[in-house]
Amino acid sequence: MQSISTKNAVVHFNTNVYSELNTYIKQRNPSKIFILVDTNTHDLCLPQFMANLESGEISTEVMEMPEGEDHKTIDICLGVWEAMSQYNADRQSLLINLGGGVVTDLGGFVASTYMRGIDYINVPTSLLAMVDASVGGKTGVDLGVLKNQVGVISEGAMILIDISFLGTLPQNQMISGFAEMLKHGLITDKKYWTTLTNLQDLDISDLDQLIYDSVIIKNNIVAEDPREKGLRKTLNFGHTLGHAIESYFLENDAKKTLLHGEAIAIGMILEAYLSTKVCGLSSDDLFEISDSILKTFSKIQFEEKDYEYILELMKHDKKNSHGVIKFVLLEAIGKSKIDKEVSNEIILEAFKYYNTL
Repeated sequence: MQSISTKNAVVHFNTNVYSELNTYIKQRNPSKIFILVDTNTHDLCLPQFMANLESGEISTEVMEMPEGEDHKTIDICLGVWEAMSQYNADRQSLLINLGGGVVTDLGGFVASTYMRGIDYINVPTSLLAMVDASVGGKTGVDLGVLKNQVGVISEGAMILIDISFLGTLPQNQMISGFAEMLKHGLITDKKYWTTLTNLQDLDISDLDQLIYDSVIIKNNIVAEDPREKGLRKTLNFGHTLGHAIESYFLENDAKKTLLHGEAIAIGMILEAYLSTKVCGLSSDDLFEISDSILKTFSKIQFEEKDYEYILELMKHDKKNSHGVIKFVLLEAIGKSKIDKEVSNEIILEAFKYYNTL
């Protein structure tokens, strides 16, 4: 499987990831190597990674952070910065982020800001991070429950995708990552969407190619619009409502915390409904999207009292401009439109539609 060149980095896959990593280290000769993991990847992924890392005489330090979205905070960044400073990290140091999207987002931000920027490499270990979080250069942390409010766009030196790490994931984490793959099909490629929604015709050996295709879709979009002025906004389909729902369920003790992909799956159904009202998405496409997503993702029941809080949280979405909420919507499966405005009345209709499914 061929490597993929991004704007400033290269994505390597499976058999050649460690040879590429070790060649890079030998040529780059960093002063120190720091490896950021969370409590899960420390136990489940770090031993395999270290067995393949050839650091030679270069000092290597492992830093561990707690796992989970609620730890993607500036306080954790402060602890990592302080640890790096304590171990005399300088501008020639290298940070390797070994983990899911929380680790790659936070680690990329730490590297991009430590001493005004040091090199970093992402080694995604979750499906979500492989197809989305680790690719494209978005780094950052949450501000309270508000998603990704602080960060920078700064690509690492390379991205190493070894799908054997997926064997360490529980099923719900695999399903969470699948939401972003479905999104890639919905916004750009109906054929890819159709393939994903007919997984009964595939086997595990097809996963390699599906991940590769998903990375290609995202990379093509990011390459054309790295600063999210236009086309890259399409990657936010399902995220305006999905992020607000994720934040609401994270801060509400009476609600079960949702994984990112679980919230985005809901957001995609809701925003597909909005698309029928604003962009002319057909009722047949709406049914296909809703039915296909709910075959994989469990349905969540919303109450009337939830709507007000979710609408309030949407005001903090990064795509908004001059106080106006902007959506990415669909004209058809595989064809998206950006910067669409939707009334609160139609948004409430969307929730009622979802509740009736």
